[in-house]
Amino acid sequence: MPTEEAGWADRALTSVCERVSGTADEVGPRFPLYAAPDTGAWRTTSRGSWTGGFWAGLLWLRALSSGDPEHRKAAADCTQRLRYWVEQDTATRGLVLWYGTALAAGPGGDKAAGKLREEAARACLAAYEPELGLVPWGDAFGGPRLLARADGVPGLVPLLARAPGGGEAAAYDHLTRHLELCLSEDPPRPAWQARTHGAWTASPEPAPGWSRTTAWLLLAVADGLRWVGDGNGSLRKAAHHLAALRLAPDARLIPSAQEARPHGPVDTSAAAIEAVAALKLAALARAAGDEQESDQLAARGRLILHRLTEVHLSPTGALQDGCYDAERGLAPRHELIWGDFFLAWGLALVTRLTEPFTM
Repeated sequence: MPTEEAGWADRALTSVCERVSGTADEVGPRFPLYAAPDTGAWRTTSRGSWTGGFWAGLLWLRALSSGDPEHRKAAADCTQRLRYWVEQDTATRGLVLWYGTALAAGPGGDKAAGKLREEAARACLAAYEPELGLVPWGDAFGGPRLLARADGVPGLVPLLARAPGGGEAAAYDHLTRHLELCLSEDPPRPAWQARTHGAWTASPEPAPGWSRTTAWLLLAVADGLRWVGDGNGSLRKAAHHLAALRLAPDARLIPSAQEARPHGPVDTSAAAIEAVAALKLAALARAAGDEQESDQLAARGRLILHRLTEVHLSPTGALQDGCYDAERGLAPRHELIWGDFFLAWGLALVTRLTEPFTM
């Protein structure tokens, strides 16, 4: 079992932060999305798409690690460029505006980032639809609007919970409705479409067996347990079920990008998300007095991170072998910006640079 004393996490985090500096020089005011494994050159977007918050989060992690005022300014400037997404109709505002601000907006942090996060929280609460019991997927990226998708839950739960005037209740409903739908099938189905009279039908994309389904839900449940509580025990039950799928000792450390294609590409970004979720759940278990469960989850999270750094981290600090979309063959063995972010955040947790739950 890798140990903190070995220094592997410190070395890996330093390498990832060096890659962040190189990326910042390359992309300038644009947002990196994914990089080819042969050249390392980034595909970029002007507004960040659904991944812009992960780039801002990486810049904040670099600033926390280095203490450099210039790094802090770069992170703060990038965060303000996320403001465009506050009023866009998409549940991925959670990914953009929570992860883009959470490492900056705590006590003693960046006040502008904190203000942006509060604006986003109110906007997301305004988008909550009580008859559906959630904030719908939205139409910002085209396609059906009234969807429930696993990647529309993480980030949005803590963001909603901070909104005054019913945000905590909306966050709980949003999370539990997604869990009810996604976990109604085995393997969990990542997407459902709303029909009339409260009925939901399975959506074909992403298909069951998608690597990030369980990862996103695990992360969302961990945040839900922290931010909205679990009066009837349903979130704890869901956490145990999801952990049994991906955090059990006999589960593959790095999942296949698509479960039905075990010999196809893997998805290191899903593994990095799972590692962070494991460390968050470990912190919650310890706070509840369950040291055995805490130790098991923390060990699993560290083991995943160690495998990622030993096998999939390039000499330049890029987390390789992430898969954007296996079905479409889009960036199937690439460096993905959210994979880099969750790897860096996991390493920051192991090295105690940051805490599992930020304010």
